Amino acid sequence: MTLERIIEPKEYLPNERKLFSNAMLKAMIIPLLIEQLLQMVVGLADTMMVSHAGEAVVAGVGLDTMIYTIFIYLFTAIAAGGSVVVSQYIGSKERSSANLAASQIYTIATIISLISMVLMLLFGNVLLAKMYPDTEAMTMDACKTYMWIVSISFPANALYNAGCAIYRSMGKTSVTMKVSLVTNIINVIGNAIGIFVLHAGAAGVAWPTTLSWYVAAIIMTALCFKKTGSVNIELPDMLRLDFQMDKRILGVAIPNSIENTLFQAAKVVLGMLVATFGTSQIAANTTGQTFWSLAACMSVSMGSVFITIIGQCVGAGDSGAARWYMIKLVKLSLFLAIIWNAFVMILTPILLPLYSLSAETKQLIIIIVAIHNIFAAIIQPFSGPLSSGLRAAGDVRFTMWASIFSTVICRTILSFILAKWLGLGVIGIALAMCLDWCIKAALDIWRFLSGRWMDKKII
Repeated sequence: MTLERIIEPKEYLPNERKLFSNAMLKAMIIPLLIEQLLQMVVGLADTMMVSHAGEAVVAGVGLDTMIYTIFIYLFTAIAAGGSVVVSQYIGSKERSSANLAASQIYTIATIISLISMVLMLLFGNVLLAKMYPDTEAMTMDACKTYMWIVSISFPANALYNAGCAIYRSMGKTSVTMKVSLVTNIINVIGNAIGIFVLHAGAAGVAWPTTLSWYVAAIIMTALCFKKTGSVNIELPDMLRLDFQMDKRILGVAIPNSIENTLFQAAKVVLGMLVATFGTSQIAANTTGQTFWSLAACMSVSMGSVFITIIGQCVGAGDSGAARWYMIKLVKLSLFLAIIWNAFVMILTPILLPLYSLSAETKQLIIIIVAIHNIFAAIIQPFSGPLSSGLRAAGDVRFTMWASIFSTVICRTILSFILAKWLGLGVIGIALAMCLDWCIKAALDIWRFLSGRWMDKKII
């Protein structure tokens, strides 16, 4: 039996209603996976190189990343909100409205990222000192250094995400993959120089990251101005605020931002909890998250595919096609996630000797990666990609509240119970995360089966 027969829903769409062939799906998915993989490989390389600067630096960068990622999620949410609107306009064949939406993504991203950068440059050190008062001095020094430098990258990160969202809305994922390849090469080379040649510690990783984001932003922005695709940005539209279009974009972006920001805020709270466990467990959690991200890249890639395909189906007014593709893509996500997570689990003990970490830390990493990958293989496709599909259809409020309940409330409470009260440490953190996915998956499946997501409208 072929893969197509396994993942095709039993109720076949007539050929003329199949907006995306299997070849088109493959052309979207493979570059997205390669792009995610590149980012994760660079993340692995970063933590490997930083580990040679000492566990205090690894721990400091890890604690800082939890805060930094809040802003990255904010910029990603703006881009994702815009991509839903652009995808739906592409589906409805409204080129001028799609161009306006794309331009306004850039406008909103620029304004919010500049405000975020200024706030963190002014108050970042105070925030870190308040959040991690008991952290060792060397760890805090690394944390402050990394935060100050990467804050400068916020505008570039936001514009890069905006450009990628526009190209993914068109299904041109090979373009974003190539740009990611170039910028990640810059990052890796810069990290090697910063750590091994300049011996700059946290700064040796932070400056290459900032530089690579600016290179990526310049390239993606230049590409988005080109009029050869089905969507492009226009300078006059970028220099003004179109409140009607902004309302549509923010109508998706704000719930998504709240969802992502609260999700990361919960992680920051848990990071503060982890910070009380000692340097070894902090380092295990930091390095383990890199492997978790590598394992999750399949589901992350499929989330972008859901947004493009479901968004265009809904924009075309074809709810039947949207439902059909939702089922097909969930099956495909599950199939790919099982294979990918098994591969990452096999890879983990092979890569760990490259890290300059203690035996205790490495043992903890293997345990938490195993827990993560089992659930990421069989549960995360329903709690991640399926949620992206519901959001692409316009069901953004449900996905927001479901995520707040499962992650902010359930995950946080379970983490304190398992990690602190039962004394499981970072193992308890991993278990609570996986239970969060189970709750979110159950809610998303119920919502999909109810059919109420098909009643939502954005454009």
